[in-house]
Amino acid sequence: MGALIAGAKYRGEFEDRLKAVLKEVTDSDGQTVLFIDEIHTVVGAGATNGAMDAGNLLKPMLGRGELRCIGATTLDEYRKYIEKDPALERRFQQVFVDQPSVEDTISILRGLRERYELHHGVRISDSALVAAAVLSDRYISGRFLPDKAIDLVDESAAKLKMEITSKPTALDEIDRAVLKLEMERLSLTNDTDKASRDRLSRLEAELSLLKDKQRQLTEQWEHEKAVMTKIQSIKEEIDRVNVEIQQAEREYDLNRAAELKYGSLNALQRQLQATEKELDEYQSSGKSMLREEVTQDDIAEIVSRWTGIPVSKLKQSDREKLLYLEDELHKRVVGQDPAVKAVAEAIQRSRAGLSDPNRPIASFMFMGPTGVGKTELAKALAAFMFNTEEAVVRIDMSEYMEKHSVSRLIGAPPGYVGYEEGGQLTEAVRRRPYSVVLFDEIEKAHSDVFNVFLQILDDGRVTDSQGRKVSFTNTIIIMTSNVGSQYILNMDEEVGSSDSAYENIKRRVMDAARSVFRPEFMNRVDEYIVFKPLEREQINSIVKLQLARVQKRIADRKIKLEVSPGAIEFLGSLGYDPNYGARPVKRVIQQHVENELAKGILRGDFKDEDSIFVDTQVTVPSNGQLPQQKLVFRKVGEQSKPAAEGEKFLPAV
Repeated sequence: MGALIAGAKYRGEFEDRLKAVLKEVTDSDGQTVLFIDEIHTVVGAGATNGAMDAGNLLKPMLGRGELRCIGATTLDEYRKYIEKDPALERRFQQVFVDQPSVEDTISILRGLRERYELHHGVRISDSALVAAAVLSDRYISGRFLPDKAIDLVDESAAKLKMEITSKPTALDEIDRAVLKLEMERLSLTNDTDKASRDRLSRLEAELSLLKDKQRQLTEQWEHEKAVMTKIQSIKEEIDRVNVEIQQAEREYDLNRAAELKYGSLNALQRQLQATEKELDEYQSSGKSMLREEVTQDDIAEIVSRWTGIPVSKLKQSDREKLLYLEDELHKRVVGQDPAVKAVAEAIQRSRAGLSDPNRPIASFMFMGPTGVGKTELAKALAAFMFNTEEAVVRIDMSEYMEKHSVSRLIGAPPGYVGYEEGGQLTEAVRRRPYSVVLFDEIEKAHSDVFNVFLQILDDGRVTDSQGRKVSFTNTIIIMTSNVGSQYILNMDEEVGSSDSAYENIKRRVMDAARSVFRPEFMNRVDEYIVFKPLEREQINSIVKLQLARVQKRIADRKIKLEVSPGAIEFLGSLGYDPNYGARPVKRVIQQHVENELAKGILRGDFKDEDSIFVDTQVTVPSNGQLPQQKLVFRKVGEQSKPAAEGEKFLPAV
């Protein structure tokens, strides 16, 4: 339609063009079918200054049956344009075309395989076609089959073609080494001392060996590339002959068709078989430097690049990393074994391919007092999975205390301010479908907000205000809550073994949760994990972790911080408070370590590349007050400062 309208300057010129097209179709006596893509554009097309639009020119011919026409449009555009013109609408029979199933998509891809192999000059394995259909259906949302599967195959084949035309890694490394040695030889030729001459002679021998290897690898690469290019040119010739055969058969030139089919085509196919056999023999000899077949691993790699979801086969290093995931998480989260174990098992299930594809990877409710590591575990998990804790989609539920604030999660309804912007939760997950979603302090939100979670936790999807379905099937959902924390803090009062006491506490906390959350919401959460209060020894471990972070912050000055066990014990005793967990430790380290370090650096006591030793000393005031323990900072190799007047030092604890 655009081509018909383009350049029509005078009234009636567009109508003449369209009538000429329609006359061509009607003169063919039913042998030509008119296909109009995006048929909604004919409504109003060319209707300027009182002229008739294209739809009105089509209606009489369609009504008389003079025209065979097929139009294609989307459901939304059909409702928006075609239904507004009932006369045009009733002249067409509606045929709904749904997206094909995965099995149908595989058949479509098999039909297209030869065309894409010819275009890119590579082979595409059948397993790659199956993987493209299955993986695109599961992981790529917002697009339809077979379009997204075809794009996967196309991009994978293009990537492999680029690798074939580019220099292989092994040859590139040798080229760089040769260039480096030649530059070194150039600089050594002007030196006359004995050491330089010896180095030059060794360099010449090394360069000679490298150049031989370079020449050998270049010959192998050029030969293999030439065979692949020859195969592609033969395939192009076969394709051209097939087109000629079809044309001859349409024109009933059977002699020409037989000559091409049993003469030229057979010869080309024999030539192709011989060349492919030559390539297979060369590749099986172990000299091959190139790969010319797209496999399912290539498809999985492209899916991972598009979505960020790791769907490729697990390498050995990844397997070991996942097996020891608990240990990795414990490097940041002290204690809380049940919580860490549950999270690690959920990730292991997902990466082994055993998780339900229609639900989130896992959903957890972390329950416990403040400062015991609930949010830290979510951050540690994100850091492990994505190498950055910024990958956490964090929603602070204290911001959703009003009933109407649910619209901030999934977007404002039509007619309200912010309708076009989308929701904070849905937009974040659409952009990053593979992520950890953290709902912090969930009991602070209004009870109506939990209604949104029902379909997310059960079906792994939610519909935003724009009508788009957002998939949560590749997310880990973590909710934190302080409900029932008063029972956890009184855990020491429980009688019996620690395990039975923990079970009693967990039962009480769950009863408290049932009084706050609705049954339909609680029934959809996979696992409820009760965090224990931190013990005295665990606080010392947290002190070490926090001091390691301080060390990291001053590492750019090359200042090294060494802390004695006594100083760690002292900081732990100051920061231990069962009611507040680990958060007081940060404040203690800020006041007693960071402040003193900052003052020392500003005074010039500590300079770059110094090693600072932190220890404790007990001072006994002369006025009869109780001895006081405090931290002392000194450079390694420096004597302690003398006691102030009226004080004396006791040995460090």
